[in-house]
Amino acid sequence: MADRYLTFTGTAPGRFLTRRLGLPRPAELIRRTPGTARLDGGLLHLTAGKTDLGLAPVLARTGLGPDDTGRPAAVVLDATGVRDVDALAEVHAALHPVVGSVTASGRVVVLGAPLDAADHHQAAAQQALEGFTRSLGKEIGRGRTVNLVRLTDAHAAESTLRFLLSPASAYVSGQVIEVGPGEVTAPGDRDRPLAGRTALVTGAARGIGAAVAETLAGQGAHVVVLDVPQAEKDAREVAERLGGTALALDITAADAGDRIAAALPGGLDVLVHNAGITRDRRLVNMPADRWSSVLDVNLASVLRTTDALLAAGALHRGGAIVATASIAGIAGNAGQTNYGASKAGVVGLVRALAPRALAEHGVTVNAVAPGFIETRMTAAVPLLIREAGRRMNSLAQGGLPVDVAETTAWLAHPASGTVNGQVVRVCGQSLLGA
Repeated sequence: MADRYLTFTGTAPGRFLTRRLGLPRPAELIRRTPGTARLDGGLLHLTAGKTDLGLAPVLARTGLGPDDTGRPAAVVLDATGVRDVDALAEVHAALHPVVGSVTASGRVVVLGAPLDAADHHQAAAQQALEGFTRSLGKEIGRGRTVNLVRLTDAHAAESTLRFLLSPASAYVSGQVIEVGPGEVTAPGDRDRPLAGRTALVTGAARGIGAAVAETLAGQGAHVVVLDVPQAEKDAREVAERLGGTALALDITAADAGDRIAAALPGGLDVLVHNAGITRDRRLVNMPADRWSSVLDVNLASVLRTTDALLAAGALHRGGAIVATASIAGIAGNAGQTNYGASKAGVVGLVRALAPRALAEHGVTVNAVAPGFIETRMTAAVPLLIREAGRRMNSLAQGGLPVDVAETTAWLAHPASGTVNGQVVRVCGQSLLGA
């Protein structure tokens, strides 16, 4: 369903009324298309504290040249050298003069260091960057986003910086992403980084799953479109359109993982757990079957299938598992104790499995946590609740399935092997939760 409020606020009467009444004024977001693969403008590189991160060659490969206009499309502040409260003044001094000049739908990325448990002054100063980043994201406006990346090696973070400094990250803001150390290899074709790889997406016959399948296929992957037998026709249509393969399978079946492995004897590089259902009702009125069905589809099937595929060696080293969580699992939501429990369980799965899966199988495990995304499901939500969901984020609008898909593609990128155990909210910095 079209966001008529967003359309109205783009008109002269809409701008006048929203300004006079103090209503949200969402900016139309610039998303990645064949013609807008990069931000339109230059990049301003700033520092705070003593640092020698060697960022320049990495930033040069983002495709954004140095800003010479005074109106940058992106600002990167290297604050990895901030080690005490006094050095935080340099953060203010660096960004205060320029943040207002960032172009609409521009990007601000703050780079921080991991917290040093042996130095509580450094830990306090670096943790302060998180509150700073989230607060700036809530006030910067005009479709601009602000994110914090904790890192030790600029080269290991290249795929993350390329994502955050591009139109692909239009609905990702207020996030803290940790990038570990390690060697990464850039793909031969930066425009098709998944070429030669196989990706399986569950629940891919429609909605967010179909968008994920399309985005991965657009980046070169052979996509296996998995959905329940009842949706086989839609799954086949998606697969045929993308040059992929359809697989009709109930993901909750006890042998689903074994059947997937048997259907893909060549193995997998990317596993996207997207299948999910809702059966909303307040706990006092929720029968056991509404509870168990949601937990089975959204969580138990993810655990069973992941365990089976890892045990079978079906996931190639250098591969990625991306699970779909939700802000409902982070912040909670009335009427969704079952759904919130299942999605919080996905977060727990990711955080516990990620280090072991990387060490034992060479596979990363991360999650995306969508907020209010414009789908057929949200179109059926009552008007007032739908409007509240759209406006209660820093970008004052709902996201699109492609926003979740782009974030998933970044986590599946061959050069994102140093991003592990992360839960990245795709919610426009929802005002709910952390």
